[in-house]
Amino acid sequence: MRRRTLLTGAGAAVAVAAAGGYARTRFAAEPVIPDAPLGDERLETRRSRARGRDVDFYTAVPAGHGDGRGLPVCLVLHGASKTAADYPALGFGRFVTDSVRRGNAPFVLAGATGGRLAWRPSGGDDPQAMVHEELPAWCADRGFDTRRIAACGWSMGGYGSLLLAETFPGFVRSVAAFSPAVSPGDEVFAQAGRLRGVPVGLWCGTDDGLLTEVKALEKALPEGRAAGSYREGRHNFAYWSTCLPEAFDLIARALG
Repeated sequence: MRRRTLLTGAGAAVAVAAAGGYARTRFAAEPVIPDAPLGDERLETRRSRARGRDVDFYTAVPAGHGDGRGLPVCLVLHGASKTAADYPALGFGRFVTDSVRRGNAPFVLAGATGGRLAWRPSGGDDPQAMVHEELPAWCADRGFDTRRIAACGWSMGGYGSLLLAETFPGFVRSVAAFSPAVSPGDEVFAQAGRLRGVPVGLWCGTDDGLLTEVKALEKALPEGRAAGSYREGRHNFAYWSTCLPEAFDLIARALG
């Protein structure tokens, strides 16, 4: 049985930042969420054969674009401390509307809970296969344009997004990775050459323990990074939320 929650409007209470930009110091504890309306935002339960269990399936359409039919998709891969059920509270539905209000072509967000396996297969649990095979099928059921897909993620999900693009060349048109949990010699570094032709955005806070590794990854990219920055911030969503607008600019260009 499929369970669905429509999160539009008052059904999705989130902390919305006052207008005035996304700047935030390293001491901030909460995400900075734009003052933009929610469109069609949903949280459903789907059966994942790849993971062998029911998972939360999240989608967000920019306000003013109905149910999102015909729009391309950005897949969102979470870090170890979150699941897809946390996406409404992180303000993703407002960020995707804000992107359109700033002049970008519209796209929808979609994500599912992948556990804590770094988006790699482990025994009979394969969150990477879920993202590559099942998420596009679920999105196609909703009428989204799955011929145009990008990916973004933070920490463990940043690693997973990069690995997804490397493992399945041509699957995604762009990757935005926030503080990806990479390390020289790992799979992402070993296959970095496969990212040629894929615009990659990299962001990491200067107070993040992964900064050295992320900068090393930038040097390993065959074409450098297409967007991103290293500025004041820690390994938390208070920092990553300030990076989302620029990341969505990159993704909109790639999907448009």
